[in-house]
Amino acid sequence: MEETSSDPAMATQSHPARDAGAGPLQPPRVCCVIGAGDATGSAVARRFAREGYTVCVARRTAAALQSLVEDITARGGRARAYGLDARREDQVARFFSQIEAEVGSVAVVVFNVGGNVRFPILDTTAQKYFKVWEMCALAGFLVGREASRVMLPRGRGTLLFTGATASLRGGAGFAAFAGGKAALRALAQSLARELGPKGLHVAHVVIDGLVDTTFAREHFAQRVAEAGPDGILDPDHIADAYWWLHSQPRDAWTFELDLRPWVEKW
Repeated sequence: MEETSSDPAMATQSHPARDAGAGPLQPPRVCCVIGAGDATGSAVARRFAREGYTVCVARRTAAALQSLVEDITARGGRARAYGLDARREDQVARFFSQIEAEVGSVAVVVFNVGGNVRFPILDTTAQKYFKVWEMCALAGFLVGREASRVMLPRGRGTLLFTGATASLRGGAGFAAFAGGKAALRALAQSLARELGPKGLHVAHVVIDGLVDTTFAREHFAQRVAEAGPDGILDPDHIADAYWWLHSQPRDAWTFELDLRPWVEKW
C-alpha cells in the first residue's frame, strides 16, 4: 500500500488574476474532488473550474496531480493539489479545515475514490477485502461527514458520490468491490435523507459501463472495439452530468443518476 504524508500537503496551486481597478475580490467558490484520477475525477475538476470554481483536487500522491493543475491553469482556471489518504480520519478532517481557512468556502464535494479490483473468492484475503472496503466505504463516510461539518452551518452545498455497476449488483470475482460500493450507496442514501432537509444536496451516480481511458483501451481493446462509436463512457460527458446535478434547483433534486452507453446491456 502506498505511503503518504500525514498532512494533506499542497503540491501546486494556481492563482486568480487580480484586476487592480476592480472592487474587492469575492471569496472563491470551492469544489473538492477526492480521488481526482486521470479520467472521471480530472474531467469533473476541469468542468467545475470552467464554471469559475477553485478546484481542490486530492489523491494519495499530490505529485500525480501536477499535470492536471497545470492544464486547468493553462485554461484560465484555478486549482490546488493535495496529497490525501481519504481512509485516514485525521487527514480528511485537516484537509477540509485547511481549505476552509486558506482557500474559501467548500460548495461542492465529489467523492470519486476507486477500488475496482477483481479476485476469485478463494483468493480474496481478509486484508484485500478490508482494503477495498476502506477505500470505498470508510473513506466515503469520512469525506461525507467532514464535508457536512463545514457545509451544514451555511445551509447549502452539494455532495456527490461516484458509484459503479457493483453498487447495484455483485459480479463473479467482485465480492470486495461490490461490498464496498453497495455500502457507499447506502451511506449516500442515509446522508441524503438526513441532510437534504437541511439544505445539502446529496447524490449518488452509478457509472454503469466502461469509461474511456488509456488503461481501458490498452487492456480491454477488444471490448472497446466491439462497443463501437459512443460505446464507452466519455469522462467529459460524465463530468457534464455532475455539473447538472449540482445545478439542479432544490425543488427538483435527483438522488440517484445512472449513466451508461447506449449499447450497454443492463
